Amino acid sequence: MITVPDGYSSKLGLYDTQNAIGKIKNVFFNALCENLNLKRATAPLFVQSNTGINDDLNGVERPVKFDIKATGGYAEVVHSLAKWKRLALKRYDFYVGKGLITDMNAIRRDEELDNLHSVYVDQWDWEKVISENDRNLDYLKNTVRLIVDAIIKTHDELTAKYPVLNVKIKKDIKFITSQELEDLYPALSPKEREYAIVKKYETVFIMQIGGKLKSGIVHDGRAPDYDDWNLNGDLLFYHKTLDTALEVSSMGIRVDVNSLDRQLKLAGCDDRRNLMYHKMLLNGELPLTIGGGIGQSRLCMLLLEKAHIGEVQSSVWDDETINYCNEKGVTLL
Repeated sequence: MITVPDGYSSKLGLYDTQNAIGKIKNVFFNALCENLNLKRATAPLFVQSNTGINDDLNGVERPVKFDIKATGGYAEVVHSLAKWKRLALKRYDFYVGKGLITDMNAIRRDEELDNLHSVYVDQWDWEKVISENDRNLDYLKNTVRLIVDAIIKTHDELTAKYPVLNVKIKKDIKFITSQELEDLYPALSPKEREYAIVKKYETVFIMQIGGKLKSGIVHDGRAPDYDDWNLNGDLLFYHKTLDTALEVSSMGIRVDVNSLDRQLKLAGCDDRRNLMYHKMLLNGELPLTIGGGIGQSRLCMLLLEKAHIGEVQSSVWDDETINYCNEKGVTLL
């Protein structure tokens, strides 16, 4: 379901919007590379099926799959590069403290379309090699602070060029676990809790997502084979234009042998142990890493104060969305 606030109009016209999007992507990319010590890597649009490399998201989304005449096999468009990146770090001989970043484009055919969701996904997918001593919440939190710092640097350059934009990004981050959030707002749904905490603190990182809470539910779905559910989280900002919590990044310290073994059992996914990627992980053949995805269109929505993701990316929309946006004066790219 989409909704556009009464009286909404974009603060930038189409020409300036395109220029501003380019500026955001260039400035943020460079700032993040500097803050996290990342190097650009070329990324695949699709990967071979039945290898376990594709991101399974919540385990129910269908990848776009097609046959390849030359190989006789099948490939599927990536949902994200959560697993591919870890393989790449091993193949490209990255060492502790260095990481890679890719310009990732994906198709999520089963996505529910609304103000924040599209079947087209564009994000910065990044991954960094860490040591065993780095697998802790303090390291995770410090990485989140560096990401927010890159966003603030981008915001400052953007608003200097376009002073009509007056969005505020709060530097101080509220860190809270999903269980602490449930304890704080037991009567609310997970999404309602996110709104409540983000409305209060504006910049929030919700940690430990994937496992069941005391209530017996999970805060949000997570595949069992990339993030360690005890060392991950979502970065959210208050989006004043829509009066909503806007998730900009999902990230975490990745599974090691023990956490992968545990989470595959909890998720009922023991069959994945026979896939190439999972065998390598369980045999200790892949480096320890931290990584995540940062939504490019989501960040542009936030900094440009846009009401619909279609204002900052070109995608395909249903007739209801197109007609509603036309009525509200929202131009979809």
